[in-house]
Amino acid sequence: MSASSGPAEVGEALVKVRREIHAHPELARAEFRTTGLVADALARAGLTPAVLPGGVGLVCDIGEQPPTVALRADLDALPIPDTKDVSYRSTVDGVAHACGHDVHTTVVLGAGLALAGVAARGGLPHGVRLVFQPAEEVIPGGALDVIRAGGIDGVRRIYAVHCDPGTDVGTVALRSGPITAASDLLEVRLSGPGGHTARPHLTVDLVAALGTLISATPGLLARRADPRSGTTLTWGQVDAGTVANVIPRSGAARGTVRTLSRQTWDALPPLVEEVIRDVLAPYKVAAEVAYVRGVPPVVNDAGCVKCLASAANDISGVVVGDTAQSLGGEDFAWYLDRVPGALARLGVRTPESPALYDLHQSSFDVDERCIDVGVSLLAGVALAPGDG
Repeated sequence: MSASSGPAEVGEALVKVRREIHAHPELARAEFRTTGLVADALARAGLTPAVLPGGVGLVCDIGEQPPTVALRADLDALPIPDTKDVSYRSTVDGVAHACGHDVHTTVVLGAGLALAGVAARGGLPHGVRLVFQPAEEVIPGGALDVIRAGGIDGVRRIYAVHCDPGTDVGTVALRSGPITAASDLLEVRLSGPGGHTARPHLTVDLVAALGTLISATPGLLARRADPRSGTTLTWGQVDAGTVANVIPRSGAARGTVRTLSRQTWDALPPLVEEVIRDVLAPYKVAAEVAYVRGVPPVVNDAGCVKCLASAANDISGVVVGDTAQSLGGEDFAWYLDRVPGALARLGVRTPESPALYDLHQSSFDVDERCIDVGVSLLAGVALAPGDG
């Protein structure tokens, strides 16, 4: 694959790249093979990729220095099995690209190769930085690794795409303002003296306290947070006890706290802890609350969204649509805390397909025609004049 390859050849080559990445997924901060694959492809195009400290993730500049526009991809996969019956099914047990990061990586790589060709012909109006970050799926996310390494220093606008399995291929869905939610992790560990289930009145009924914590906290939090903020607490893991007739000495609940509002997100940690203490007060149980900050909402810059819309409208056959704010989290938000930018939703669903895929499902897959759309979109917006 080279910058001088024809459109059909490049498109076919990028599908092969996507399938290669999909078949060899790597978890957060272990994306060594994927980093090497991307670096090799860029080097063959005459570019000079720079691997981030730690050996995973890279940045690569094209054209004038310093670059003013950045295009970002994420490299990591998820710790879930791949259940698809396809030739490019994951070869790594219990690990799969079930969120589309293989597509994101391929799209930014393809856009970078196209832009390298433009630069070689003297047609690149300003420098462009490609950012391939590790560890989007974990907290703290790899965006912070990139920022600490100076990966967006000097950049004036930044763009990314995210696969959307609810949107047909050939559609680019956009939204100004918040497009994702803030997402944090919460763990509550309860402890007590334990005892016999025949005499709960002589001890701390820890399982009853845990049950109340699980059932009552989400509702009370919803009443104490601004209802317009869409704040939700959802538990995903509960542990307590080993036998039926013993009240355990410890138990834990773990979940996520999400909100659509940046203002509410800033105030959530003490509010959540206050709600938990109030819910548990009647039980006299000891509680340890661990609230881990995740990511703020992705807030798209209106000017950058206009640039994306303009680039999408220039692609033959592509439809530009609106999209709603999601309660999912995305660490692209950390870049937008520092520079203007925008995240676009890239349609990956085959029109009229009976298959219904969702992100983070073992069966997740895409209509690979989305790759050409994503490449054209990001290459086009990188060529847009001005600072967004």
